[in-house]
Amino acid sequence: MTRPSVREMREALEAQILSPYAAKSADAVRDRPEPPCPIRTAYQRDRDRILHSKPFRRLKHKTQVFIAPLGDHYRTRLTHTLEVTQVARTVARALRLNEDLTEAIGLGHDIGHAPFGHAGETALSRICSSHFRHNEQSRRIVEVLEQHGEGMNLTYAVREGIYMHSKGRRDITAKAWGTASTLEGQIIKLCDSVAYINHDIDDAIRAGILRAEDLPADCIELLGDSHSKRLATMVGDLIEYNWWATGEGVPPDPPLISMSPAILAATNKLRDFLYQNVYWRAEAKVEDEKVRFIIETLYTHFMRHPEELPAELLAISERRGEPVEQAVIDYIAGMTDRYALAVFKRIFIPRTWGG
Repeated sequence: MTRPSVREMREALEAQILSPYAAKSADAVRDRPEPPCPIRTAYQRDRDRILHSKPFRRLKHKTQVFIAPLGDHYRTRLTHTLEVTQVARTVARALRLNEDLTEAIGLGHDIGHAPFGHAGETALSRICSSHFRHNEQSRRIVEVLEQHGEGMNLTYAVREGIYMHSKGRRDITAKAWGTASTLEGQIIKLCDSVAYINHDIDDAIRAGILRAEDLPADCIELLGDSHSKRLATMVGDLIEYNWWATGEGVPPDPPLISMSPAILAATNKLRDFLYQNVYWRAEAKVEDEKVRFIIETLYTHFMRHPEELPAELLAISERRGEPVEQAVIDYIAGMTDRYALAVFKRIFIPRTWGG
């Protein structure tokens, strides 16, 4: 009798212990069928492909909020990604959902972010002929750009979760790009906001932009007066309010992961406070204009000199019948903060010559 593979045993265990609402690894679907791995489930393979990719590694030098921060303790896009993934896995485990799928979506959700954070994203969106959004670029990376234009061939559930994690500004449950069909994808959407609201407050206080006493008093009274307390409140609410997802209790119609009304309102208010007092404050807008100038200048240069673009990006766009502009956007969007500054300096800043 042949012993089942490690993957088969894991899939059998999922069938026994996961919620009936969980996405089972055995049901995962890829656009291009592949021989199954004897050790890893489909979602574990997706996680590993993202984790070992160059776009993922570049997140360590991409802005979260503070552009090219010198302090060692400020979040970057990579540490944000790790915090989102950790928070989401905690929720998924408590609700008996698929942690591997949750982790794969979490690790991949921001790999399409432009340099300089949302300032860079806004700058690219203003200058390209269509528009630019990091969730769409993240999907383009995993479906098109990686593996020499073949894409990573990730499962549908992971690609969908990456694409649909973005939301409107005033409500963390907004459905700007739709709602993921898996509860795991829906968890990432909410935990993305839970993570960045809390760690951006922490970084803003560290930077001297905010004081703890500046935070809205009613939000702090309900959510907690420290970083850890607020996280615990939000995570606990996500678990308790969605306990039906474990298979115990009656789900809402349609089954959607959300927060209780009071916690959701306080979370949205805290998020709006950050926009008004951190992201959109006068000092930040000055830096945003500098970012806009750098990205617009690089865009204009490479549109005039496409021969300076990486040959592989040009070949991908040409093979797909896309304009040169798409290769320019792909190149700039893939830059880290410091690489964008280095390219700008190399092209536009005169070199000094020693005696």
